[in-house]
Amino acid sequence: MGSRRVLLAKPRGYCAGVDRAVQTVERALEVYGAPVYVRKQIVHNAHVVRRLESLGAVFVEEADEVPVGATCVLSAHGVAPTVYDEAAARSLRVIDATCPLVTKVHVEARRFAEDDYDILLIGHEGHEEVVGTTGEAPAHIRLVDGVADVSAVSVRDPSRVAYLSQTTLSVDETNSVVDALRTRFPLLQGPPSDDICYATQNRQTAVKEIAASSELVLVVGSRNSSNSVRLVEVARDAGAAAAYLVDDASQIDADWLSGVETVGVTSGASVPEDLVADVLNWLALRGYGDVTEVNAAEEHLLFALPQELRRDLRAAP
Repeated sequence: MGSRRVLLAKPRGYCAGVDRAVQTVERALEVYGAPVYVRKQIVHNAHVVRRLESLGAVFVEEADEVPVGATCVLSAHGVAPTVYDEAAARSLRVIDATCPLVTKVHVEARRFAEDDYDILLIGHEGHEEVVGTTGEAPAHIRLVDGVADVSAVSVRDPSRVAYLSQTTLSVDETNSVVDALRTRFPLLQGPPSDDICYATQNRQTAVKEIAASSELVLVVGSRNSSNSVRLVEVARDAGAAAAYLVDDASQIDADWLSGVETVGVTSGASVPEDLVADVLNWLALRGYGDVTEVNAAEEHLLFALPQELRRDLRAAP
C-alpha cells in the first residue's frame, strides 16, 4: 500500500437545531427532574437517545402515553397541530424543541394554504417532519416523493400551485424534482428561501469534496436519519467507489479497506463528535493515521432554547 490517509469532512455532526434539541432535554431534566417524557426520538441518533435515557428521559411515540400533567418535550422534527391539542387535553407541560428551520416550513405551509394554493411537499412518506408539515394544512398538501411522482400530481388550479420541501433532502435530488414540477406547472411558486437547511446543504457540499478523492467514504449516522442516508447517496454520486452508513466504529467491516488508500469520513447532523473520533481511532489502528480536514463551509449559527424552558431556567433557584 502507498500512503494511507483519511479525508475528514467539515462541517459534520451536530447542526444548530440538533444541538438545541439535545440541550433542551438535558436542561429540562435539570429543571424539572426525571422523568422528562419526549415524544418520538428527540433527534434521529440511537446513541444520543440511549444517553438521554440514561439521564432520565423517557421516549414515547404519542402524547397519550405521557402521564397527565407531566413534562413532554416535542422532537426537533416538528409536529402537527393536533399533537398540541392532545397535549393540552392531558395538561402536559410542553417544551417545543422543533428546529426553527422546520417551523419556517410550517409557517410557509399555513401561508400558502390561507391563500388557497395546492402545496406540493417534496419529501419522504412517513418521515416525522413530513407528517408534521402535512398536519398544518392536510386539505392543501400533496406529497411528492421523488421525480417519479411528478407526473401523477393532480391540482385544482395550475396557476395556484406552490412547493415546499423536507429540510433534510439531497439538494441535487430536490432541485431535479422542482425542475420537473416547473415543467408541469410553469407558474409554480416556491418558498422565499430554500427549505433544505443550511446544515444539510453544507454537509452535502463537504462530502462531495472528499468523495471524489476517496475510494471509501464512511458516514457516521443512524439509519433512520434522513440527512445521514442522503450523505451516503451524495458520496456515491460524487465519485466514491463505495460509501457506507455506520452507527459507530463497531459497524465498520475491515474488508471494506481492501485496496483502499484514502478513506473519507463525515457524519450526519445528529451525530455527536465522539462517535467520529472513535471511527478515526479505529482507522488509525489499521494504518490510516494521517488525517486531513477538508473545510467546505464555516458554521456559526446558534438557536436559543425554547422560550418556555428559558423562562423556567430563569425562575429556578
